[in-house]
Amino acid sequence: MDIGLVLSGGGARGISHLGVLAALEEYDLRPTHISGASAGAIVGALYAAGHKPAEILKVIIKTKLFKYFKPDTSFTGLLRMESTEKLYRQMLNMNSFESLLIPLTVSATDIERGETVYFSEGELIKPLQASSCVPVIFAPVLIDGRYFVDGGILNNLPIEPLEGKCNYIIGVHSNALPVHLKVSNIKQIIERSLHLAININVEERKKKCNFFIEPPEMALFGVYDVAKAQEIYQVGYLYAKEKLKEII
Repeated sequence: MDIGLVLSGGGARGISHLGVLAALEEYDLRPTHISGASAGAIVGALYAAGHKPAEILKVIIKTKLFKYFKPDTSFTGLLRMESTEKLYRQMLNMNSFESLLIPLTVSATDIERGETVYFSEGELIKPLQASSCVPVIFAPVLIDGRYFVDGGILNNLPIEPLEGKCNYIIGVHSNALPVHLKVSNIKQIIERSLHLAININVEERKKKCNFFIEPPEMALFGVYDVAKAQEIYQVGYLYAKEKLKEII
């Protein structure tokens, strides 16, 4: 059976995808195809390259990821996604989709044309950077003359590339939001606004999944809570392990 796995964006909350993958492995449910946006694209790529969930978690804890980001005032963003290249090159055998052990598709948003673009062949690192390029915070990523930002802006659950390829699709959404959140500064307002908008585009797509995993406890974590990586991983693992009992 061809099993498709769709992984959403969600910043540090995306670390919960690793826990979900660990649970899937315990039930011997291994994806034959992966599609992801933003954090889901990063997790999907590292997993598709052959790394185990626990191994990827250790790297995230060790590097804290954000130390690779460098200030940039040359464009509209504040940080440069290009500074993550060193980490990706350490974790990926080769800088190409074709080198992955599992076929992968990542989504990014063409900010000028206002459309979703799917990457699944050729250079891998640039599309990964584009897919996780949060607007306002990061400068857009330039690929073939086009500027890209976070794939989750228009499609945070990119199921479309798997339709027709997989006869069973598992969707994983790490971006559960609290029903009510008191915002007290501009950072929280921007974060809340982005995630309210992003979550709307997930609603119709999750109905297309054969099985959908959305840990509600993710609402307790912020998108920058990398320091809580172990806890986020555990929440994803425990919730998925319990949820999977419905189909095993």
